[in-house]
Amino acid sequence: MRADVPVVETSGHGELPVGALGYLQRTIVALLRPAPEPVLGVRIRLTRLPDPAVTHPMVAQANVDLGGRLLRVQVTAGTAAEAADLLAARLRRRLEQAHTDRYRHSRGEGRDAPGTQQGPGARVSRRKSYRLATCSVDEALAEMEGCDYDFHLFTEAGSGQDSVLYRDVAGPRLAQLHPQPDQVAPHTATVSISGHPAPPLTTEQAIDRLGLSGLPFLFYRDEDSHRGHLLYRRYDGRYGVIAPAG
Repeated sequence: MRADVPVVETSGHGELPVGALGYLQRTIVALLRPAPEPVLGVRIRLTRLPDPAVTHPMVAQANVDLGGRLLRVQVTAGTAAEAADLLAARLRRRLEQAHTDRYRHSRGEGRDAPGTQQGPGARVSRRKSYRLATCSVDEALAEMEGCDYDFHLFTEAGSGQDSVLYRDVAGPRLAQLHPQPDQVAPHTATVSISGHPAPPLTTEQAIDRLGLSGLPFLFYRDEDSHRGHLLYRRYDGRYGVIAPAG
């Protein structure tokens, strides 16, 4: 068993039950203590949203520095204890996936084709292009939750906009290439909608901005295609780009 896990920060926001933060920290630290790779630091946050209409007001987050790779997980729940347990379960899956990816990478499996690290954008080690699914916010959220994604790039059915749905501290949030909140198709999920358009950037500019922000991904308008692209951090410290095809 490894030495104790260094908890960089544990913070609470809103009206929390007595002992909720301690239970959350103990749960996450116990999960990380036998991790197969060194845990360099953890930031844990528990938030109770003030809106009484929200059915799952507890938001739990953990940011883990696993041997230099950043893992971020977030869940919502009805109670603080449930949020802690759900967060631990989701983090356990992410740790298992990170360990599998590390093993495959060490064996040379899943490496990108030669030439993907040449020229501009050399820090991008993976590019994915596919035809975006056209769906509602509810369908995009179901896909994101079912696959345990932190974000999901799709074409929003009502506005026809390249859009990304992602986990925010207050719950799911929608960002669009050119925001048209009044055109978004009807949905039942409680989702906030950003009013800011995607910034027009080259891939290199997007990498620089993401590096400065410390965020796990960046949604931007590609200056060549004028489509919505999503730049994200990979487990190996490099970057990946998801782009629409066609």
